[in-house]
Order: sequence, then structure tokens, then C-alpha cells
Amino acid sequence: MRKKAAVWLSLALGFGMALSGCSSNSVSDDAKQGNQKAGEKLEIFSWWTGAGEEDGLKALIKLFQEKYPDIEIENAAVAGGAGTNAKAVLASRMQGDDPPSTFQVHGGAELNEGWVAAGKMEPLNDLYEQEGWMDKFPKALIDMVSKDGNIYSVPVNIHRGNVLWYNKKVFADNGLQPPKTFDEFFQVADQLKAKGVTPLALGDKEPWTATHLFETVLLGTLGADGYKKLWTGELSFDDPKVKQAAETFKKMLGYINEDHSSRNWQDAAQLVAEGKAAMYVMGDWAKGYFVNDLQLNVNEDFGYVPTPNTDGKFMVITDTFGLPKGVKNPDDVKKFLALLGSVEGQDAFNPLKGSIPARIDADPSKYDEYGKQTMEDFKNAELAPSLAHGSAAPEGFVTKVNQAINIFVTQKDVNSFIGTLVSAAAELKK
Repeated sequence: MRKKAAVWLSLALGFGMALSGCSSNSVSDDAKQGNQKAGEKLEIFSWWTGAGEEDGLKALIKLFQEKYPDIEIENAAVAGGAGTNAKAVLASRMQGDDPPSTFQVHGGAELNEGWVAAGKMEPLNDLYEQEGWMDKFPKALIDMVSKDGNIYSVPVNIHRGNVLWYNKKVFADNGLQPPKTFDEFFQVADQLKAKGVTPLALGDKEPWTATHLFETVLLGTLGADGYKKLWTGELSFDDPKVKQAAETFKKMLGYINEDHSSRNWQDAAQLVAEGKAAMYVMGDWAKGYFVNDLQLNVNEDFGYVPTPNTDGKFMVITDTFGLPKGVKNPDDVKKFLALLGSVEGQDAFNPLKGSIPARIDADPSKYDEYGKQTMEDFKNAELAPSLAHGSAAPEGFVTKVNQAINIFVTQKDVNSFIGTLVSAAAELKK
């Protein structure tokens, strides 16, 4: 395990150095500033610099400063690349034993097989007991931030990955209902295609978006238990059901927009907003884009349902913060983590971020119609970790899957695709 952790960390550092070499000087400056200030302030390291997420972080910081005016905070957010720049700086600093006071990390493999396995994080069991959190977060979520009996981070939010968004007018004009199963999806897609409407939007200029679509097909085909067995090694990637999922994914790719490779996820969402495409599979940050950027109304301009065959299942993406080893102000960090995990903190952050709280006892009145429904679903659904967003498997495996899917979208060779997944999974066991 230590060998795997060391390999993971060296890969992360190498990836970070490569990114730093080709990015702007601002990343290097951020790293230098962090080196100068580490230990002097409560340094909160994240990649939350965009609209909504930045507002949520600032609300958390304001709340913390009201409670602890004597603790000086540094908002060390690093912009760019959906976290890639931030992760580059973080990898360099962690390798150099210069950790920020606390940092954003996805729960699951990104945390556990990365920083925890590398021996870089302190356990937080005492904080969970002190704050009475053991029954305030779902057990499955606590498991995502735990390893070998210890808990290592505090979830601040929840995003749902398995959402199918659809244009209400396009569906109404064509007398269609949103699909709940794969069979219904293909029936709807055929009718839309016959009317000259692109059935499914995709923007895989960044390859994670196609991986995101594929993981929802895996979940819908394998079920939550079978899907999770892929990541424990109990189910092989050459299992007939995985091949079935690949065949379904291949068929879905026959209904996407022709310019998918030149669009990012927002561009694809815009196709649905404009009625040029009817459906879109994306996490619920898409709702924030529809509402905040495009000024659309929930359940008026666009609707939403779980992706085919995933009703009662919840592909979870959670942002968390923990306590790195070697920080000079661990008590101050725990005060901030306690705020992150509180009802007050989560309800200050998530309505602005567009996510829902990780706690099951937050105040639903602070959330919109989608948020309220998603909060209920989160309480009752079977939770499954996201592959595309680093929760299900280590970063090296995710990178290989992204590469394989990028090829598959073009070549659509199921056997070759399955072979690549099997080879990548075998390397995980070394």
C-alpha cells in the first residue's frame, strides 16, 4: 500500500510540475506566497474562484471570522482548469512538507488512496465525536472519507452526478416524457432524431465529460452494489454486464451532436437551453449554470430526472477538507472544520454554491425546488462514488479511463475499450 501511495504521490507531483511549467506565472507566485505564509495564518486552499462557489467560500470565511475574530484567514484559492492548477500547487507543497492549513479534496479515492495512503493526513475521529456528527452524515458518506477505521476529512457539500436534464418545451412540443429506463431513452431519442432535434448533448473537449456519461451508464446497468464492486476488485471490468454497459454507451453516442469534441460542458448545456438538443447528462452544477448564467427557471425552462435506470441511486461527488500533518495551527484548523460540518456552515455555503448540504439535518427552506428534492433523495438513495470526479478510483486509473473513452467515442470498439479497462485495473493491484 505504501508503494502504491508513493507512486500516486510521485505521479501527482510530476503532473503538477508539468502543469506549472505550461501555465501562467500566477501559479508559481501562489506557490511562493503559500511557502512564505504557511503556519502564520489559517490558510484555506481550494479552487473555488468562480461565481457561486467563490461566494459560498466567502460566506463561510465571513461566518468563521465573526466567531473567531482573532484568527487571521488567508483565502488561498487558486484559479484555473477546474482544479488542475490548484492540485499542481498542492502536490508540490505536500511533497515539500509545506502543507496549507486545510485544503479542498474530493472524498473517496482522491483523498484515501492519495493523501491518506501517503501518510499526509491526521485522523479526525475525535472531532466527529466532539461535534456529534456520526449520525448527521450518512454512513456511506463517512465511509468515503475514511480509511482503516479512521475518518480523515469533513464533507461540506454534495453534488449529484446522475442527472438527465431536458428542455421542457422540446419535450412538450413532441409529446414526450423524460425517460426513466434505457429502452425509454432510445425510444425518445429515435423520435427526436426523426424530428431533426439532436437527442443528447455532449461536450467532450475535456474528456471527463464523456467519462461522466459512461459512469452513469455503468451505474444504471450494474446497480449501486455491482458498480461499487468494480472499485473493490470484486467485479472484473470484463464482466458481461460491463460489456453490456459499454454497448449501451456506444449506442447513446449515436445520438449526440456532431461538434461534441469542440464543446466544453457549458457549451453542451447551452444546446439544451436553446432547444438545439433535448437532453443532457451532467452533474447538478449544470443547474447552477442554467439558472445563474443563462437565467433559466427550474421546471419551467428545463426539467430533470435521474439518468436511465438510476432512480433511487445517487452518484455522489463531495468536496471535503481535512487536517494535513505538520501544520502549525491544528486547533484553529479544527475550529474551521467544525464550522464546515455544522448546519450553520453548510447552509451558508451550499445555497450560493448550488450544491446541497452533506448533513441530513440541514434547513430545506434555504434551498430551491431542485435542492429540496435532491436533499430528500440523498437521505434515502443508495450512494455510489463518482469515477469521473476522483471518488471511485485513484487519479492514475481515472486518467487512463479518460484516455480510453476519448478513443472509444471516436472508434466505438467495445472489445478494445474493455481490454484497456482490464489492463488499467490490473495495474491498480500492483
